[in-house]
Amino acid sequence: MGEIGIGMASISHSPVGTSASEFLQSSSNGVNGIPLRTLGRARFGSTTRRGLAVAAKIRKVKKQDHPWPDDPDPNVKGGVLTHLSYFKPLPEDQKPKPVTLEFEKRLLSLEKKITDVRNMANKTGLDFSDQLFTLESNYQQALKDLYTHLTPIQRVSIARHPNRPTFLDHVFSITEKFVELHGDRSGYNDPAIVTGIGTIDGRRYMFMGHQKGRNTKENISRNFGMPTPHGYRKALRMMHYADHHGFPIITFIDTPGAYADLKSEELGQGEAIAHNLRTMFGLKVPIVSIVIGEGGSGGALAIGCANKLIMLENAVFYVASPEAAASILWKNSKAAPQAAEKLRITATELLKLQIADGVVPEPLGGAHADPSWTSQQIKNAINESMDELMKMDTEELLKHRMNKFRKIGMFQEGLPVDSKKKVNMKMKEEPVVRTSSLNIEDEVKKLMQQRLDAKESSVELPESALNEMIEKLEREVDREYSEAVKAIGLKDRIVMLREEFSKLKLQDQLMPPALKDKIEKLKDEFAQGVSAAPNYETLKSRLDMLMELSKIKIDSANKKKYARLKQQVNKKFVEIMNRPDMKEKNKALEDEIENSGVSAGQDLGPELKEKIVQRKKEIELEMVDAIKALGLDVAAVRPKAKEISEQIPIDVKAKEKELNEEIKGEIENVIKSTDLKDKIDVLKLEVAKAGKTPNVASKSRIAALEQQIKGGLVEAMNSSNLKEKHEELQEEISKAIESLENQIPKEDPPKEDGSLENQNPKEDESLENQNPKEDDSTRDE
Repeated sequence: MGEIGIGMASISHSPVGTSASEFLQSSSNGVNGIPLRTLGRARFGSTTRRGLAVAAKIRKVKKQDHPWPDDPDPNVKGGVLTHLSYFKPLPEDQKPKPVTLEFEKRLLSLEKKITDVRNMANKTGLDFSDQLFTLESNYQQALKDLYTHLTPIQRVSIARHPNRPTFLDHVFSITEKFVELHGDRSGYNDPAIVTGIGTIDGRRYMFMGHQKGRNTKENISRNFGMPTPHGYRKALRMMHYADHHGFPIITFIDTPGAYADLKSEELGQGEAIAHNLRTMFGLKVPIVSIVIGEGGSGGALAIGCANKLIMLENAVFYVASPEAAASILWKNSKAAPQAAEKLRITATELLKLQIADGVVPEPLGGAHADPSWTSQQIKNAINESMDELMKMDTEELLKHRMNKFRKIGMFQEGLPVDSKKKVNMKMKEEPVVRTSSLNIEDEVKKLMQQRLDAKESSVELPESALNEMIEKLEREVDREYSEAVKAIGLKDRIVMLREEFSKLKLQDQLMPPALKDKIEKLKDEFAQGVSAAPNYETLKSRLDMLMELSKIKIDSANKKKYARLKQQVNKKFVEIMNRPDMKEKNKALEDEIENSGVSAGQDLGPELKEKIVQRKKEIELEMVDAIKALGLDVAAVRPKAKEISEQIPIDVKAKEKELNEEIKGEIENVIKSTDLKDKIDVLKLEVAKAGKTPNVASKSRIAALEQQIKGGLVEAMNSSNLKEKHEELQEEISKAIESLENQIPKEDPPKEDGSLENQNPKEDESLENQNPKEDDSTRDE
């Protein structure tokens, strides 16, 4: 169609030979007294005739992509008017490829097996129907298990699936006739929102919805389903049109949100959305909204203020996407799964909150697995909802729509909550209920019995149960300590001291004596007043249980450590005995014994005995070096040490115990009466600051402090009479052990195969770890 511009001089008379009926009388044309025939005969270009100039210009236009067909098929689905739609079936080369989501990858192996069996059946002509039936049954069961236990973030992935059916896919499936209406009557047409009139079972509706693309090209042209203000104003025009003619409105929601670029903001994106919200609440026709994918924030709500909000099973409706919420709350978009769960954006959750009014089921695998079946379910839901809404008069319909949104998040103070609403309200945070002592004791007894049963059946009980019970008891003990501190009234002072200590730790300073005195004073006050706390008995019982279980854990760890050490020592012994030089020496000694002519049971000569003893000492020296290489030190090697220690006279053992108590008491007195306590505190602080990987300076300071503490203790011990008592007792014990050793027969030489089956690392070998960082008694104190 061309654009025609007409210019003319003033005309004061009519051309000759023309009748009045041939003149155009309407002044709206801008031409008065010009006969139509004259205009019809005028040639395009520039002509001067009787003072009349006519200029015409034709603008080239793009040929219509989808013109009205010359011979439309009256039986086409959707009616003849669907030929005008730009939405056509995609060519084969533009159809999207199947997409497998991340959580669906576990099904790929079964799909591959089914494909391989089918290919094999086609190639060989053999019957694999039984195998195919089994594989397909397994696949369907796996698919059912997967899609009946979907997490919220997995449903978000399905709602965003690139092959998911779009708004127009559903519309052309459920309508008998549909014609699309374009433009916002302001010069723009946003393809991200599609509107049109269609019929379902003879009823005429106004349809509008977000339209995503089916491939990359369509997504770009549709702006990925994100509308601009022109799209919302087009929807607003169609709302007024439907309200004027009495057409019920059906909206389809499927958008990540309104397009938030600078141009859209300049054109009034927020105003367009707000205008739609206000208008929808005043429309006098029923409105039903269906969320077919994802409904993002105000971009979805701008066409979603309906009497009924229906969601597909795997659709989501949110105020912020899980990724955006995770970035805001957890400062990391990788926390999207956690955000999706907390936001409660799935159809089932929104139905519980009474935001959604119904859930439309989807086939296993999502709506894209069977779009026609899904569209039919949507059609049934629309008919059911419209049957209910059409019965309402205008006033009732408006009130119904208002109440739907007014009740969302509503609460009243001071009034009893309705039981139905109470189910959907957030649970009140109850105070932490302490576990009763009886329950804890029962659990500990049950655990101890399980350990005994496992010990009798030679089955090792896993440490997880023990560790879990210890952690539980530690939490209970901490809670009981906190309550005891509150009851005594020391909480504020503890908080103040903790803050002072934290400042010192941050500034890398040593603890001043004043703060140390405050801590000691507070400890004494707590020790004196804790018995008066109402929960003292509970605290004491749980602390005893914790100490008992901790001791069991330490003993178990020590057993494993000793078993590992024994294995390492046996391995070293085998390696030593299998060395060529050791084998040669042992062989030479055996040959010499055989050539001596001494028969079995006869006593060996003094020379052979001396050589055997010498050989044993050489092997022991080799073993000592090997044990030192393992980071251990050999304190003593005494055969049958346990049996000997058990046969020591009782009075000697009593003296030993009494002397140990005296030494312990003397050490405590020395520490309290001298400056050793301050040095020990400084040592603890240095070790804490050094951590697991101390530097050279920290090591030197720690070593110097340890040497000072040891020197002070040795000096204090030497000045007392404990040293003399210790020497006397040691001499007495040595005599008792010597007399007992003389009664024990000599043990055989070690076996050449390296086994230590008669040696118990707890009984026969006194192996001590001499690492001062781990076993230093002064640091423990």
